[in-house]
Amino acid sequence: MEFYNNHKMLFGSALVFFLFLTLQIAILPAYNNQAVYKPLPDEKPLTKDEIAGKSVYVENGCIACHTQQVREVEMDKPYGQRPSIPSDYANNHRLDVWRNTANLLGSERTGPDLTTIGERQPSADWHLLHLYQPRAVVKESIMPAYPFLFEEKDYLQKGDIEVKVPAQYLDNKFKKIVPTKKALQLVAYLQSLKQTPLPEGVKPPEFLYKKTTKKVAEGVGSANLPDGADLFTANCASCHQANGEGLPGAFPPLKGSPVVASDDIAVYVSIIMNGYNGRPGYSPMPAVGKNANFTPEMVTAVMNHERSSWGNNAKAVTLEEVKKAMEQSK
Repeated sequence: MEFYNNHKMLFGSALVFFLFLTLQIAILPAYNNQAVYKPLPDEKPLTKDEIAGKSVYVENGCIACHTQQVREVEMDKPYGQRPSIPSDYANNHRLDVWRNTANLLGSERTGPDLTTIGERQPSADWHLLHLYQPRAVVKESIMPAYPFLFEEKDYLQKGDIEVKVPAQYLDNKFKKIVPTKKALQLVAYLQSLKQTPLPEGVKPPEFLYKKTTKKVAEGVGSANLPDGADLFTANCASCHQANGEGLPGAFPPLKGSPVVASDDIAVYVSIIMNGYNGRPGYSPMPAVGKNANFTPEMVTAVMNHERSSWGNNAKAVTLEEVKKAMEQSK
């Protein structure tokens, strides 16, 4: 009983036991994980601006509503081509001496997962407008606006990037909205969020609880095509809007578009696959098709959806026509 009556011995023994458990349960496994889980071979380290943007992401509490982890369930498939694995986070480092939130996995999905937001939405103009006023691009959005990341100017100066904000979201329609350095860094970080391909021959984990039904597109030859409406919603609607009317001064309308309705689909296919930067008054369109790895079947389905929606009544295109146009656009 001497042990229990000696407070120094009792405290010392408890301290040694605590330190031993800390070493065995926390420190050594952490070192072991660092040794086992290496970054994927093709993973690109963040640039200086992207690292700064990550800090802006943290300081504005984005992790409270957004995750960065694709779980092994079929419902997470829109957020990534495969479930996340430990190696996806192996290249992350502490933000500083005091903060170890480098992975930003999150636990809430009040907003969508951002693991592949750089692939799903590569447009910097969209991200800037979304940060300034989320309702401008997603009417039902409950995301807070971040106007303090922007400046209002009477005139643009050399090097300024103007955010094309619809007039109804401006207090003064004669002011120019210009992103601050922090806004540009945050967008650079968001654009960097992509899933690195696994090495050749490595099979990714499978999604669980797969859906048993599969939608197909309507129209000629639809049996072998994916659902064009779903593809449009996932890849195009955020800019061109669900009603196809786009946003004035920011993203052009597809409703009544002569490019969409044209019988010569070469330009149309090239814009989908390679993007476009030649229309005055509108933001550049990124290479959505290339970024999302569109197949000819996917391009055909999206085109037929757009050509037959919102009052458009153009002739359906065939898979063979699209394949030919895609070869010409390379």
